[in-house]
Amino acid sequence: MMRRRTTLLTGCTALVLALGATACGGGPVSAGGGDKALDGQTVTVAGVWSGSEQKNFQKVLDAFTEKTGAKTQFVSTGDNVSTVVGSKIEGGNAPDVVMVPQVGVLQQFAKKGWLKPLSPAAQKTITADYAPVWKKYGSVDGTLYGLYFKAAHKSTVWYSPEAFTQAGVKPPKSYDELLKAGHTVSDSGLAAFAVAGQDGWTLTDWFENIYLSQAGPEKYDALAAHKLKWSDPSVVEALTTLGKLFKDKQLIAGGQKEALNTDFPGSVEKVFGPKAEAGMVYEGDFVAGVAHDQFGKAIGKDANFFPFPAVGGGTAPVVSGGDAAVVLKDAKNAKAGMKLLEYLATPEAAAVWAKAGGFLSPNKKLDLAQYGDDVTRATAKSLVDAGDTVRFDMSDQAPAAFGGTKGTGEWKLLQDFLRDPSDPKATAAKLEAAAAKAYQD
Repeated sequence: MMRRRTTLLTGCTALVLALGATACGGGPVSAGGGDKALDGQTVTVAGVWSGSEQKNFQKVLDAFTEKTGAKTQFVSTGDNVSTVVGSKIEGGNAPDVVMVPQVGVLQQFAKKGWLKPLSPAAQKTITADYAPVWKKYGSVDGTLYGLYFKAAHKSTVWYSPEAFTQAGVKPPKSYDELLKAGHTVSDSGLAAFAVAGQDGWTLTDWFENIYLSQAGPEKYDALAAHKLKWSDPSVVEALTTLGKLFKDKQLIAGGQKEALNTDFPGSVEKVFGPKAEAGMVYEGDFVAGVAHDQFGKAIGKDANFFPFPAVGGGTAPVVSGGDAAVVLKDAKNAKAGMKLLEYLATPEAAAVWAKAGGFLSPNKKLDLAQYGDDVTRATAKSLVDAGDTVRFDMSDQAPAAFGGTKGTGEWKLLQDFLRDPSDPKATAAKLEAAAAKAYQD
């Protein structure tokens, strides 16, 4: 199963990501000194990963076992992490470590008193080797609970170079140019976009990129914290902009109805599968993983990307995601779990998955040579070299009831908007009603 915030294979070139700023130096923290200090102990880790991601993360866990003697057990939760983990805690069977894919869920866990603050050793490493933004998103009320082990870049539009050559178009620099290029691609015989409307999270990502560029980072932050209402004119404007694409049947493969029946892997298949139906698919760097692993496309040759273009007079957006490791307070083996987090904070741990592929680390101490190809290497370099102005995925910052649950909240309301984008103001009002309830709860 493909999950909502994955980074299967980073196929980006030297795109300037506003993720990660330089911080003061610091050495890696040992997970146990290699002295098998945790022999006989088992660390249970829960997370959303499955398939190749789970296999690659298991390699990291196996390296931890080799180093410390602790055994590990991974439990895949599916997308509803908060529900699964909550039920395990209530049943007295809490995992030791949870890989949390949403800031909102991390905050929810912390406010319920479920999390242990990170150890001084882990905090020291994060402060030294990670950009301030990652520490900010791992903290609640000034206490650091989460270590961002894996990052995603969610402002990339993937396209078929063959389709662009056939249509005679080049990667656009603005949203208006994007729609214009889409019509040209459509005129040449393919639909412009494959849209994964069956997965509501992809629609939130469309909205967030448009909103960040059009409304700016300050309003983005305010809306993410629900200090700005979803009925605000800036939201209506962003929905109107998004609606231009949604209502144009020439631009969406199969029109709105088919888009609502297309999941994320299916949207990638429509562009890079054996029978191409569209020239472009918007989603994060993880699109490359599906294009390469499932359809054998050479990244950079058969499948390429351009940055999500600027909207109106704004700047090009950079939206990020990531998976944070946290330790549960009620865990039976929280001490060994914290040792795992100290290990995950090191470049040594990140290097294991970097070699396997499908991974970006926010850790600036990770040697770029550990990545398996030049494309990923260039992206990773920009990840740690660029400024600290990235904005974390907005729906991931929201309470799960609003921004992270299938069939409800923002996911469902944006699916309804894709079905009928004729009244952005009414959609904004419904979003506000759902957000007000979720943030109040």
